[in-house]
Amino acid sequence: MQVEVSRDVFRLAQVFTISRGSRTEAKVLTVRVSDGVHQGWGECVPYARYDETLESVEAEIAGLPAEFTREGLMELLPAGAARNAVDCALWDLEAKRAGKRAWELAGLPAPGPEITAYTLSLDAPDAMRAQAAKNAHRPLLKIKLGTPDDMPRLEAVRAGAPDAKIIVDANEGWSAEAYADLAPHLVRLGVALVEQPLPAGDDEALIGMERPVPVCADESCHDRASLPGLKGKYDVINIKLDKTGGLTEALKLREAALAEGYGIMVGCMVGSSLAMAPATLVAQGAMVTDLDGPLLLAEDRDEPLIFDDAGVHPPKAALWG
Repeated sequence: MQVEVSRDVFRLAQVFTISRGSRTEAKVLTVRVSDGVHQGWGECVPYARYDETLESVEAEIAGLPAEFTREGLMELLPAGAARNAVDCALWDLEAKRAGKRAWELAGLPAPGPEITAYTLSLDAPDAMRAQAAKNAHRPLLKIKLGTPDDMPRLEAVRAGAPDAKIIVDANEGWSAEAYADLAPHLVRLGVALVEQPLPAGDDEALIGMERPVPVCADESCHDRASLPGLKGKYDVINIKLDKTGGLTEALKLREAALAEGYGIMVGCMVGSSLAMAPATLVAQGAMVTDLDGPLLLAEDRDEPLIFDDAGVHPPKAALWG
């Protein structure tokens, strides 16, 4: 088994800002796994919030043994970016070997397009209103918030896109008091979902708190081991392959979460179509799909995912799987 890792940089179409900072490019790792005949590939986005860097993730991958299986990989690497890229590359390799699509190997029905959220970057209220107006034709907008001054931003986005469905991502930026104050206004403005309102390590306050808008665990939910700690706090979980450590665990997490009554959101880091491609399988029938990473880029992979009025389409075999 030959494993190669390379760094790729994709320019963003515009500055992307969340409560933790801004960026102008997406820095990703591309992993290629070859058996000498066939080659599969995958992508991950090392995330500083989880103490990951390009260097640390490269080192994790470099430490893998010469031979391993996809199921064995679950024991070799922890959930995170490194395992994600290798796992997805192995799915792609297995599909090429078998001459089948990845969803066939997973025992899933053929996927179709899913309406995806489009993310509005955190900015001043007037700028966010302008962003919302520019994208008001989109059926689902996601607003990045998470500051003490979010009410004007929320009002501005709703004014700019009066008919769009809106979800809000606080990125752990609110206190329990701030969220409680905002909650009635989220209802008034027709917000359909709020992601991670409180810090992952300080979300006990959600227990017993009235949740008039469904609350989604993002930073608080990584893989199946996270589920016991979410009870009574969250209504929905956000599955991201860079958190689960790949498609293998993502599919298992989806099944387990549905069995426990959680709604499913499928999200992403800011990456290319290669990173989104496996996630389109997890997103089938999800309550919310948020796979807009390629829409935020100024450049993408060859054979990129198709985005149109029907949503984000599953990948062509030339891209992945």
